[in-house]
Order: sequence, then structure tokens, then C-alpha cells
Amino acid sequence: MKNDSKISDGKSEKDSIVLTNLTKQYKGTSKPALSNMSLMVKRGEVYGFLGPNGAGKSTAIKLLMDFIRPTSGNARILGFDCIKKSLQIKQRVGYLSGDIAMYPNMTGRQFLEYMQDLQPMESTEYRDELLRRLRAEPTKKLGELSRGNRQKIAIVQAFMHKPDVLILDEPTSGLDPLMQEVFYELVLEAKNRQAIVFMSSHIMGEVQKTCDRVGIIRDGKLVHEFVVSELLDSGGQIFDVTFAGAPPIKLLGDVRGLKIISEDQNTVVMNIKGELSPFFAILASHKVLKIKAHSSDLDDLFMQYYKEGDGKS
Repeated sequence: MKNDSKISDGKSEKDSIVLTNLTKQYKGTSKPALSNMSLMVKRGEVYGFLGPNGAGKSTAIKLLMDFIRPTSGNARILGFDCIKKSLQIKQRVGYLSGDIAMYPNMTGRQFLEYMQDLQPMESTEYRDELLRRLRAEPTKKLGELSRGNRQKIAIVQAFMHKPDVLILDEPTSGLDPLMQEVFYELVLEAKNRQAIVFMSSHIMGEVQKTCDRVGIIRDGKLVHEFVVSELLDSGGQIFDVTFAGAPPIKLLGDVRGLKIISEDQNTVVMNIKGELSPFFAILASHKVLKIKAHSSDLDDLFMQYYKEGDGKS
């Protein structure tokens, strides 16, 4: 598998989230929950962390927030080490947990005021705007609210101080479709003010609507990264080709309109827009074990990395 993620110099790390060989193995387990993960997310970018439940998304987020400690590797946010400078990081991050725990006897407004003391805001104007846009119910006790209405209050607390960084774990869980659209608007606004947005999800449509780049995680490993616009704007078709020997990467790379999405041993996944004849001429001159063609779609690309029984880890 080819991973195009690049970790740049320390200067640019001051405007980024950077994970470097981050690994977490819980005691009593034989397999890491997160394995040698390296990636970078820059200012003004929305990064989607895509994978099913149990893939390692929440573990990575808890490591970023210093709720748990890594077995090895490290993470930095805005140039700060996530362990050594945890307090400084938390003051500049809007965080939304995937398993919300709130004080049930507090009203939504009391909870938000409590959070304001931890992360001061310039004014309450934006907080109140968020409450209106999300149609939240801040006067009710949190324990009396539905899952979706508690989620609205949680989203408000993450966004209300206009943080430099947003770390969001399954943020639209429990929201109805109308409120999901409002959330997507908030993410776009955060991106436009040059915030860094790191968002985990297992909903492909959500990622496709909001994210600039996507990392697909499986069994604790980052198995692929891609730019969403390149996939969606490319048109054409995706070809998944398994060669008997080493794939002719150089020849394929010379084909006009062909972009190699990933390489994994003898299998190459390619997007092709335009004339197919040069591509098939290359295939005809090499021994091909398997070929599959499908449309250029995020669902298909995601499933490419989650085939049952494919023997990959």
C-alpha cells in the first residue's frame, strides 16, 4: 500500500496536527488498537478519519486529547506535544466526544456556561447564534433531552469559542438530516476561518460533503489517504487490477488521464478519465489475474479496503 502522507518540518507543524508513528496497545491485548500511524492535517483543511466502529478512530482522538497515553510514537497539535503541553492544547481545541457524558441535572445553558469558564470566549453572541441555528433547547435539563438534542448542545460547546482546532468524534450521531446540514455549514465556516478540523466518521456521505482529504483506517492502521475532490471531479472509472508479477507502474503512469490511487503488492487501483485503449494495451502485454471496473465513488473506494477475507491487515 502506498501512503502519500508526508510529515513536514517543525515550522509548518505549528499550524498542523501531526501524528508520527503513533501506536497504542492496551494491556492484555495481542493486537495494537493503533499501529504506527503518521499523518498531517493543516490549517484550513478538513480531514475525515473514515472507518467502521472498532477500527481505531476513537483511540487516535483520545491520544490527541491526552486522555490515554501512546505505547510509542508521538502527536503534536499547533507545534505542542500532546502530552507535555496538554493544557495549552485543550485551551485551543474544540472537542466533541463520540460518547457524550454530561451532567444530567444541569440545563444546557448551565453546561455551556461551565464550559465557557474553561475556555473563555470573546462574547456569547456566537454561542447564542449556534443555539438558534441548531434549534437546541438550552433551558431543559440535559438528562431530559433526547440523544439528538444532547448532541446539539455538545456541538455548540465544541464550536462556540471559535477554536483554532476542532477534533470531532462521530459528530452527527443522533442528528436528523436537517441538523446534519447545519453541522456541515458550521464545518465549512470553521474551514474558511482557517481552523484545523479533524473529524472521525463511518458515514461516507458525510465525509464526501465536508472533507478535503480522507484517511481510511482499518484494524488500527492507516491503509489509504486521498483528496476527495480529485476522486469526485475525475469522472471516469476506477479499475482494480491484480497482476501475476510486479505491476508495470511506470507504463501505467505514462497513460494520459490515468491516476494511480493505490498500490498493494501486485494489485493497483487506478482512476481513468478519457481514452481506455492505451490502458488496455498495457494490460494485454502483461499477465493479469483479476480486473474489476467500477464507478468513481467514495463508497466503492472505501469498500476496496474493507473486503471480507482479503487477508490484509
